[in-house]
Amino acid sequence: DVSRSMMVADVKPNRLERARREVADLMRVVTGDRIGLVAFAGNAFLLCPLTLDYGAVDMFLSQMTPEAIPTSGTDLGGAIETAIASFDKESTADKVIILVTDGEDNEGKGLAAAKKAAEAGVKIFVFGMGDPSGGPLPGEEGGYQQDDTGKMILSRLDETGLSDIAQAAGGEFRVGVAPAVL
Repeated sequence: DVSRSMMVADVKPNRLERARREVADLMRVVTGDRIGLVAFAGNAFLLCPLTLDYGAVDMFLSQMTPEAIPTSGTDLGGAIETAIASFDKESTADKVIILVTDGEDNEGKGLAAAKKAAEAGVKIFVFGMGDPSGGPLPGEEGGYQQDDTGKMILSRLDETGLSDIAQAAGGEFRVGVAPAVL
């Protein structure tokens, strides 16, 4: 998730940087497994197809910013569907999506996509980035974003929605830490 809400600093230094660190830690553990990378905000893009070249994945990971996807918002369904499409349908290897997000599903299609993943034999493990009480959304030109009434906009971790996605696809949900079972 490279949406602007991932720049909220309710986890240090911010959600996106914490997510990068979690994925980098995961890559040190998963030797011999192919890894790919899907960047998403208002739409999703396969940034790095499945590969054993962890250095390439790390290079793309370090370049993930909110500017990587120009469409604002968060489309969890699109991200999941893009990840599903990246798998070799003929392969008998386990297929797992690690979804790293704060869970703000602006399109509301995440759960339906998780059910499609389960039907395709793909499990989804979710790293939830952020705090359920939330934090102020940074503005595009400094300061914090405000609504039409001048009230500061808060972005919150959606634990319920992310847990539902993980359960629908036979995975697990964890707040800010790597899932224990892959």
